[in-house]
Amino acid sequence: MNKKELKTFLDYKVIQYNTPQFIETDPIKIPHLFQKKEDIEIAGFLTATIAWGNRKSILKNSEKLMNLMDMSPYDFVMHHDENDLSNFNGFVHRTFNSDDLSFFIKSLKNIYTNHNGLENIFSLNATEESLQPAIHKFKSIFFELPHQKRTEKHVSDPLKNSAAKRINMFLRWMVRNDDTGVDFGVWESLSAAQLSCPLDVHSGNVARKLGLLKRKMNDAKALKELDNNLRSMDRTDPVKYDFALFGLGVFEKGNF
Repeated sequence: MNKKELKTFLDYKVIQYNTPQFIETDPIKIPHLFQKKEDIEIAGFLTATIAWGNRKSILKNSEKLMNLMDMSPYDFVMHHDENDLSNFNGFVHRTFNSDDLSFFIKSLKNIYTNHNGLENIFSLNATEESLQPAIHKFKSIFFELPHQKRTEKHVSDPLKNSAAKRINMFLRWMVRNDDTGVDFGVWESLSAAQLSCPLDVHSGNVARKLGLLKRKMNDAKALKELDNNLRSMDRTDPVKYDFALFGLGVFEKGNF
């Protein structure tokens, strides 16, 4: 395919997969349980944090986590005490355990109390074309409280050459709004043009097959290469193509 044909093909796939039906089997299902902005943010952030591995397991453990917070994540974050954190004893998703989760709750309270919330951190530290520097700053703020060193691995840093797939996915959820009802668009201080594609094994393999990505590793350098190619097709909403790359990789198994 030439560039024009590729864009036409991917635009069609975006329309095919960026629909409300996408929600039911995707981790974005969890923040869709809520209406309040802060509940959506916290549910989205925690769900994205554990969004690796088996999708059914991700959904099951994310729903369990919301129930442990009495289905009121913002209220729980802001008003919890040490006894409430004991609710999490025994919670585990792969390498993310109850100690990590307890710190995440404390850190989120600090962010809403002392940094004017999650959106404010990202909007203050974004550049005109990228949120990757903002992710780096967010990580430093997130871990400004005393914590176990092991917990740091659960928040990626693009400046350490990570593609930061899960946090870029979370940012897509919060920022992007195209009226299909999938992404929320609750962060109006940022634009979809600043977003980066959540790069993982599936989207990376499809991108290489389509000639959108040459680098073999799924790291920050590969993400920048992919971002540049997606922006050349749609500068205002480049990450809409995440739906196409993901759908082609997961639902069509790369058979196209």
